Amino acid sequence: MFVKVRHEIHANGAAPPALVEHHDIVYREAAKPGDPVPPPQAAPASSTWENKWVPDDVLLFRYSALTFNGHRIHYDRRYVTEVEGYPGLIVHGPLIATLLIDLLRSKMPRARVATFEFRALRTIFDFNHFFVCGSPQDDGRTIRLWAKDHEAWLAMDATASIE
Repeated sequence: MFVKVRHEIHANGAAPPALVEHHDIVYREAAKPGDPVPPPQAAPASSTWENKWVPDDVLLFRYSALTFNGHRIHYDRRYVTEVEGYPGLIVHGPLIATLLIDLLRSKMPRARVATFEFRALRTIFDFNHFFVCGSPQDDGRTIRLWAKDHEAWLAMDATASIE
């Protein structure tokens, strides 16, 4: 099932909205044993910026609480391993996206972000570190951002445009 969600954030009820967010969400059946797994993609070999993150259950629990995300795959290790069958807690896609945009904001604090798009490509679990990376593009307005797991596989791909 495909779901499109639009959120608008208004400052003091003013129009136009201060922020418009679009989500394209895909819900699908759980994978069955023997289902093909998409091959991983290599992350870009070099970046201008890079931060290492070591996720833990406290970070994931707090992000779940902050975003009102009650899905137990992010904070209940027994549930995620015994019921869902994953090897560990799953790092939230929106958390990774937040860390990517935070990387941009820390490196270019005066830049005004006009758009930000991201796509999760590979699951990151809490028992390994990961990296958020970025590189400004030659046009001066586009920032390529990505997250890579501990094996340098591309976990999230993103693009921001700045004004």
